[in-house]
Amino acid sequence: MKQIIPLLSAAAVVLCVAFAPSFARAQQALTWDQVKARFEANNPALKADADNVDEMKAEEITAFLRPNPQFSATADGTQIAPDNGVWEPLAGTFVVPSFSYLHERDHKRELRLKSAQEGTQITASQHEDLKRTMEFTLRSAFVNTLQAEAVLELAKADLAYYDHIIEISRDRFKAGDIAQIDLDRIELLRVQYEVEIQTAIVNLRTAKIQLLQLLDDRTPVEQFDVTGPFDFSEELKPLDDFRQMALDSRPDLRAALQTLEQSQTNHKLAEANGSTDPTFGAWYTWNASTNNPNADQTLGLSVSVPLRVFDRNQGEKKRTLIDIDRSQQASEAARAQVFSDVDSAYAEVESNIALLKPYRDKYKAQATRVRDTVTYSYEHGGASLMDFLNAQSDYRQVQLAYLQLVGAYLTAAAQLNLSVGREVIQ
Repeated sequence: MKQIIPLLSAAAVVLCVAFAPSFARAQQALTWDQVKARFEANNPALKADADNVDEMKAEEITAFLRPNPQFSATADGTQIAPDNGVWEPLAGTFVVPSFSYLHERDHKRELRLKSAQEGTQITASQHEDLKRTMEFTLRSAFVNTLQAEAVLELAKADLAYYDHIIEISRDRFKAGDIAQIDLDRIELLRVQYEVEIQTAIVNLRTAKIQLLQLLDDRTPVEQFDVTGPFDFSEELKPLDDFRQMALDSRPDLRAALQTLEQSQTNHKLAEANGSTDPTFGAWYTWNASTNNPNADQTLGLSVSVPLRVFDRNQGEKKRTLIDIDRSQQASEAARAQVFSDVDSAYAEVESNIALLKPYRDKYKAQATRVRDTVTYSYEHGGASLMDFLNAQSDYRQVQLAYLQLVGAYLTAAAQLNLSVGREVIQ
């Protein structure tokens, strides 16, 4: 029994080592929703920008704080007693503790809080805008990865098909149907397919590396993969629908409108800061050296009012008034930019759909039919080598162009999502 246990342990270790690579390669491919969720949770730039929102919330506490009351104490009148000439430190001490408080008028504290809250809203909208632009970069990297995978699969299929043609050509050469020079030309052209495969592999790795960087993920490239539909949809809502959605959703436009509101609040605060704030004070006095033993303790009140003869906050009032106009113009510019972005992205999507439909409905099938027909004719000696090579080249160009157009459509769809401010095309 003691000899069996070590043998079983050794066998387990061997099995783990043997199957470890397959386990590593078996990682589940991530969908777009999973990639986006990881991005939102892990991207350091996005997380760092989110801290700005928390900082602005902390400034709301500071903005709503009341002025601190002031406390002071005065002790004076220490003297030498006149009867015996001996210094008595506490015999004639004059003690005055006092308390004062600045009272803010015209809702200054409430306006400071409102301005700080509006600043938090602006920062939150700017954070959403950063997330919007970075998700477009993420989506582009995701689409590039899907396109690179599709191109790699096409290159592998083309090479497998061409290897089949090479085998047929070798059989024809052995049968004396073609010359050695024709067989050599066919075999030499295989290197083009090998180059295409290596180029596709490099492009796929590059796209995955960019995606991993955005996710702040240290997973080896060989173990990382994504999945999703690599196709297009010809359904597209009217342009006016996308415009309205953009007006409702764009965080940069929302930030511009919120900045206008904060400018108006800041002007009200500047007006309030030009008003006079009184300082109320109170004190208590104890004087042991008074001649009246019943009047050695007194209470007093005071009001201090600054005379705002020269400084009435005129400069800040004018600056905030100008800032309102500047914010108004900036919001109009942001609105115009929204329409421009939506219109441009919509036109790009429409153009890609118009190009893709004939490829899907006609050109792809035609290219496949021509290639198969010429290949069959070549196999039976009815077509020349040049005819076959031209047909094969046309097929590859059409299939590759279709994949590139699908990638361009998905990128344009991501651009439309970016211009609208949310995902309207998956």
